[in-house]
Amino acid sequence: MSRTRLHTPSRPHAVASHERRRFLSAAAGILAAGAGVAAQPAFAQTRASSAERALSVHNLHTGETLRTIYWAQGVYLPESLAEVDHLLRDFRNNETKAIAPSLLDLLHAIAERLGATQSIQLVSGYRSPSTNAMLHARSSGVAKHSLHMDGMAADIRAPGHDLAQLHRVALSLQAGGVGLYPRSDFVHVDIGRVRRWQGV
Repeated sequence: MSRTRLHTPSRPHAVASHERRRFLSAAAGILAAGAGVAAQPAFAQTRASSAERALSVHNLHTGETLRTIYWAQGVYLPESLAEVDHLLRDFRNNETKAIAPSLLDLLHAIAERLGATQSIQLVSGYRSPSTNAMLHARSSGVAKHSLHMDGMAADIRAPGHDLAQLHRVALSLQAGGVGLYPRSDFVHVDIGRVRRWQGV
């Protein structure tokens, strides 16, 4: 049975100042590491288009759904980020990693561009080193050091929108890597350098 967690912080200003600094510093470091993200006008304009940023994501492996406002009044919200980290965890061993806030911005932008009314479906989020090594050994299509290991990539579907449309929208944002996997029925998005490819 699907478990839905609805998280809508009503007072983002109540977050402790040291927590704000910690998460903003982390976000800044991630943006610096993936400089191509902030430099792309299409993506930047979408990120700046609202006072709040929300996500609705359904994890296909665990059955969990998270709907949350993760950014408001100019800051990323620590409680929401922690919930996202949990939802996008490595489901094989329950390991978590801090998911890059810019990846959340990308998923938010994709949902906005699509006009999505249903939760984005998560096929794969964070992968621990052991999981990635196992998948890499099975398939040449899995990078030895995948950005999934850095919390900077997600494999997704968008219910109500075909794969080709999701792929076009992801490419249009010019936010990082976009891979189309028609047989596996998902689109890979990441916040690494801008590039594109087709898998299976």
